[in-house]
Amino acid sequence: MPKAYSLSTLESVQNAPKAIGIAGAGRMARTLARLLVAAGEPLLCIAARDPSRAWEAALFAGPGIEAASLHDFPRDVSHVLIAVSDSAVHSVAAVIAAALQPEVALHTSGVAGPDVLNPLRSRGTACGTLHPLQTVTGDEAAVASLYGAAFGICGDAAAFGWARHIAGLAQGTPLCVQPERMPLYHAAAVLASNSVTALVDASQSLFELAGLDPDSALRAIAPLLRASVENALRLGPLAALTGPIARGDVNTVVAHRAGLASAPPRVHDLYCAAALHALDMSRRRGLSVEMIAALEESLRA
Repeated sequence: MPKAYSLSTLESVQNAPKAIGIAGAGRMARTLARLLVAAGEPLLCIAARDPSRAWEAALFAGPGIEAASLHDFPRDVSHVLIAVSDSAVHSVAAVIAAALQPEVALHTSGVAGPDVLNPLRSRGTACGTLHPLQTVTGDEAAVASLYGAAFGICGDAAAFGWARHIAGLAQGTPLCVQPERMPLYHAAAVLASNSVTALVDASQSLFELAGLDPDSALRAIAPLLRASVENALRLGPLAALTGPIARGDVNTVVAHRAGLASAPPRVHDLYCAAALHALDMSRRRGLSVEMIAALEESLRA
């Protein structure tokens, strides 16, 4: 089995692709295809189960890109990028392994290491992970958003080197993640992205219960949300934390929970879960033991 290497070991790894094939035609596949074409990389084709989707993705990527089926990858493809849903990575790797033997293969799942590509690895392909740490919508804005993003990468030497190269094309930051820690890495990414979106939705729903229409609620949330995120990133989460938990204001938390009786239970539970984490942050910031105990009682009652 190929050996995994560190960043320093890979400084001298040279494994330039002769021809690149992308498996998948969804948002991630389209976005990475456009990035590769813009950088002058030798992208040859985009393959998918649905030929019409492969054709649409190829047109989006740029002129001269072929569309193919997963069972009909061009034989001269040396590097494969598998950008499909997490649950489909292994089966797609098996289909490709039956059709050709690429030198290098990467997948874009943030939760799995190289082992999910074992159908290819068993044939001698160097395998790895390339996960853009960015929300991807599959349009022009998504391509621009990759520039400067971080990329979670791991894998065999040649795969790691290619993943690092792609991150460099986007002027991004490669994050070296141990394969067994990919689920933790991805959970962290979900909290920083999808969970923030869920919090915005929950906040909007509470504003609606308070009498605002949905659009007004979002407009009201926007400056508060932006300032909170910017402060957390600029100062660090502990220093940026404000609000009743940070102040030890038990009465306000009790009032919140009383008001939340009219909210859906899932929103109530989300408030309490976030507040309990803010309580732990406040403990680390030096909030008194007495206030911590009183706040915890008010949240768990």
